[in-house]
Amino acid sequence: MPIARPSLPPDREPEPDGTDAGARAGTAQEHGPSGKPSPSQQSLRGLDWFIFFLADVQTGFGPFIAVYLTTQKWTQAQIGLVLSIGGIVGLIGQMPGGAIIDAAKSERRVAGLAVAAIGCCALAYAVWPIFPVVAGAATLHAAASCVLGPAIAAISLGLVGPRGMAERLGRNARFASLGNGVAAAIMGTCGYLLSSRAVFLVTFILAFPTLIALSRIREREIDIARAHGHAVQEDREVARLSNLLGLLRQRALLVFAFGVFLLQFANAAMLPLMAGVVTTKSSEWAPMLIAFCIVVPQAIVALTSPSVGAVAQQYGRRPLLMLGFSALAIRGALFAVVHDPYILVAVQIFDGMTAAVFAVMIPLTVADVAFGSGHFNLAQGIVGTATGIGASLSTVVAGFVSDRFGSATAFLGVSGVALTGLVLIALLMPETGQHARRA
Repeated sequence: MPIARPSLPPDREPEPDGTDAGARAGTAQEHGPSGKPSPSQQSLRGLDWFIFFLADVQTGFGPFIAVYLTTQKWTQAQIGLVLSIGGIVGLIGQMPGGAIIDAAKSERRVAGLAVAAIGCCALAYAVWPIFPVVAGAATLHAAASCVLGPAIAAISLGLVGPRGMAERLGRNARFASLGNGVAAAIMGTCGYLLSSRAVFLVTFILAFPTLIALSRIREREIDIARAHGHAVQEDREVARLSNLLGLLRQRALLVFAFGVFLLQFANAAMLPLMAGVVTTKSSEWAPMLIAFCIVVPQAIVALTSPSVGAVAQQYGRRPLLMLGFSALAIRGALFAVVHDPYILVAVQIFDGMTAAVFAVMIPLTVADVAFGSGHFNLAQGIVGTATGIGASLSTVVAGFVSDRFGSATAFLGVSGVALTGLVLIALLMPETGQHARRA
């Protein structure tokens, strides 16, 4: 005799596979609009620590390279050639790196391969400091770095979506800044107590916790379509950008890329010029003062970046972009008139303001403009290329002006470039925050 089943409410009627609709509804509520589960704390924390340790790893390839190769009896011409190789590859690889991430089925896997490659490069520097090996390692490191920036932004967008991107990028900037500061202290101590070779061995070792942190990000929680900047099917206004030509026709992207070019043209040369001024006026304390000039902006970025993301979400992007350019222009003008080395360190507060704003606003604005095109990471590459060109020209042009007309003239010149960027954003850059909210 069959056993009678108790009647269920309509929303709890069993489905053909034996599950009930209410259970399915409860499960569906835990998923985002695209059907992907909302990001867990494990994935979000994993991304935090991945960025922190990756900043540690990348710090080892900064000024320590020149110091280490000098101890290995390399000439300055050889060191300059290796650094130039890395710089050229890094510049050329920006757009291909973004395109690779757009085409990837797993950003996490690509990021893991890039971190492993960078770790091997650090080991090559430490074990075989001969020109062919170091040149090859510099090339591989630059190429791997070209995909890591877009990969981090893509993973962030895939996890939290465009609406949560502002605050997520603020956290990214905070952990990157903390990683840079901690790594500089650790590697500087190792280089002082052990040897400059130890810096690259530490860099190689740090690649392992970086990969462990990356593995904590759950692959199934990264929405691949969203990570590439694809629009949902219902959003026709956004989907009109769904081809590359449509993306490249966007005035906001072109204006913003030119604005970033002006930003780097004004910013890249300021610290090297200021270091020369400080060394001339106080050679004994110059290394300590320069160290403080680096630490002060990093501390400001770590403290304020999440607030920048929250303000950008509430009040829009343009006011913050204008604030960043204003701080940069004021910094250049103060460097031109201030002569006390210790007050010059205090002026670096404005560098921290600019860095905090643009660490969040560059990827956020690109995400605003490119979301719906499916080429979010390629758009990052376009802006990254503008960044590289601006930084490269900055040091050459400002150095020439400083030698010919004096450092004060050079500082006023780069301050004028920053003002040009401010005017550009004020007059031509549209507000992109509404686009993100629609997406």
